[in-house]
Amino acid sequence: MAAKKQRRPQLLSSTRPRNIKPTLSLSSRTTRSLIRSHHTLRKQFSAALAKGDTSEAQAIQAKIDASGGLPKYQEASKQGQSAQRGGDTSKILTEWLTMGEGEDKISVESGKRLRMLEVGALRPDNACSRSGLFDMERIDLHSQHPDIKQQDFIERPTCAAGDLDQEGFDIVSLSLVVNFVGDPVERGEMLRRVASFLRPYSGRKVGLFPGLFLVLPAPCVANSRYLDEERLNAIMESLGYKRAKRKLSAKLVYYLWKYEAGKAERSKVFKKEEIRSGKSRNNFAIVLR
Repeated sequence: MAAKKQRRPQLLSSTRPRNIKPTLSLSSRTTRSLIRSHHTLRKQFSAALAKGDTSEAQAIQAKIDASGGLPKYQEASKQGQSAQRGGDTSKILTEWLTMGEGEDKISVESGKRLRMLEVGALRPDNACSRSGLFDMERIDLHSQHPDIKQQDFIERPTCAAGDLDQEGFDIVSLSLVVNFVGDPVERGEMLRRVASFLRPYSGRKVGLFPGLFLVLPAPCVANSRYLDEERLNAIMESLGYKRAKRKLSAKLVYYLWKYEAGKAERSKVFKKEEIRSGKSRNNFAIVLR
C-alpha cells in the first residue's frame, strides 16, 4: 500500500478572503463578538483540515467569508486597539523601554534607534511608530495601508547568518498574532521562526535585546487546559528566550523575551498535554515538535 502523502502546513495567507469595504465604527460589544467569532471559526477550520475533512473545512470557510473574513476581523481589531479605547498594546513596550534603568533604558536623545519587525501590523501610527525609537518594518496578511507590507510571516525569507547584523532586527513584535493561528503546531513554529530574524549581539552591551514582544489574550495562559505560565516559560526557554518583562491586565498578558541563542534546546518537544482540568477551560495550546 502506498504511503499517505503528508499534508504540508497551511500558510496563514492561504485562506485570505477578498477585500471588503470598510465598515462604520463598531461598538465595543460588537467588536469583541466579531473577534471571538472569527477566532472560533479559524480553530474549527484548522481542526477540519487536520482531520482531512475538506467538505467541513469548505463549509467553515464559507461562514468566515460570509461574516466578512479577515478584513472584517481586522477592522474590529483596529477599533479595539484605537487610542479612544485604550487598546494600543505597543504602549506597554515603549513604557518598558523608556522607563527602564541602565542598559534597559533607551531614548530618542541617545540616537540608538532599534530595528523592529511588527508582524500583524494594523496601522502605522501606533505608539512604537510615533516614539522615534524604532526603524519600523510592518507586515500583515492583508495590508490596509501602504506603509504595511502584505506578507505572510511564515513565507518571509530568512536572512543568511552573515547578513543578520545588517538586515536583522533588534526586536520582533507578535502582538495578538500567535493566538490568531488556529493550529497549535503552527503556533510553535511561528515562535521558533522569530529567532531567524534577530540580530546577533555577541560581544556588545545587550540590555533587553535582541528580543520578542509577545502579547496574548489573558485566558490563553490563565485559563487554558494546555498552557499556563510555567508551561509557556518552559517552551520559550527551550527556544532560547529568557523572560525580561511581564504585565497582566484584565484582558491581555504582555511579555518581553530576551533571546540568548546559545541556550536554545532545538530537540526539546512539547506536546498538547492537559495540565489543568475543568469544563470552563479553553483549549489554547502551543506545540513544539
